[in-house]
Amino acid sequence: MKISPGPGVLVAAAFIGPGTVTACTLAGADFGYALIWALVFATIATIILQDMAARLGVGARLGLGEALMQAFGHGAAKWIMVALVFTALAVGNAAYQAGNLAGAALGYKALIANPLAGDRVPVLLLAGFASTVLYFGRYRLLERLLLALVMLMSTAFVITALITRPDWSAIATGLLPQVPPGGLITAIALIGTTIVPYNLFLHASASRQRWESINSLATARTDAVVSIGFGGLISILIVSTAAASLFQSGVVVNNAADMALSIEPAFGAAARYLIGFGLLAAGLTSAITAPMATGYALSEILGTDKQHQRKLFRATALSVVAFGAALALLGIKPVSLILLAQYANGLLLPIMAIFLLLIMNRKSVLGEHVNGIASNIAGAVVVIVTLGLGLRSILRAAGLWL
Repeated sequence: MKISPGPGVLVAAAFIGPGTVTACTLAGADFGYALIWALVFATIATIILQDMAARLGVGARLGLGEALMQAFGHGAAKWIMVALVFTALAVGNAAYQAGNLAGAALGYKALIANPLAGDRVPVLLLAGFASTVLYFGRYRLLERLLLALVMLMSTAFVITALITRPDWSAIATGLLPQVPPGGLITAIALIGTTIVPYNLFLHASASRQRWESINSLATARTDAVVSIGFGGLISILIVSTAAASLFQSGVVVNNAADMALSIEPAFGAAARYLIGFGLLAAGLTSAITAPMATGYALSEILGTDKQHQRKLFRATALSVVAFGAALALLGIKPVSLILLAQYANGLLLPIMAIFLLLIMNRKSVLGEHVNGIASNIAGAVVVIVTLGLGLRSILRAAGLWL
């Protein structure tokens, strides 16, 4: 079977954003290699959920938004679900988009130590680039662009890891579940930045667009495993780089840009440039995929026909970019919006996980491609985890969890 990159690349591009890079950097700097197991678990859990989303798109020819609308009918439950999806994705991703653009700008600043343009010009350029490709780019063009960015980003982080020479035996030890003192919140953050609900909407819709025949189902599943597994490996390498260069060094860092500047004296300018470029690419990929996912979800839920859906997709995606850019340019921290999004995401993630598990057992939807026993057991474990993550997100938004 010929393996070619597909929608799984979009998912990898989406979850390796500034938030994940920062979480991985802090995990390695503060706890060394001890929390690598959390990323391995998160990657496997993500593969399980995203495999279901891909099968929904290819096997049932449905986006997740469309499947939700069919399942909830025309009653009050439908509009409750619409409100939840809108809050979690449209409001949430618009607020998080500011972080994506600001994170990419941090990578730019790490590349150019004294940028004459300050902070605003990089944000404007990045927002303009994201808006252009979202407006004019068709699916295959977006897929190829994001594949190129992911490969460049991956190359940067792989070379940086090799330069800093991580302890491979310590990496192996880090595969064993352990939580060092003070490491629980970081472990949860690593899992929470990898398993995200909007990727389920993105993957189902993109898989339906990429593959038109159910005969491509095996290819779609292989793509999900390979692409997301590769994304998880990159996250592990970021942790390893921070562990090798910063753990027990006494250097305090707040993000990957700080790491880029901190390791330059020991490992040379090349390490700073590589990390800076990796962070720039990570921010840019998320700045494209987050609006894409929001556009897919809302256009499927609110669109009445294909032409209407295309218009809604563009309008929604560009609105997310514009709102995020405005927040980033004004230096506003949309705390209230992010708290609201955390509540909504905390509810949406376990609901989507449960919904996927249920719909993947319906022969009326998927025929012979329904879940087997192993998939159901694995899915049930992931549902339990997402319930815990959802509860943590809600408690954190309420100020009851640091």
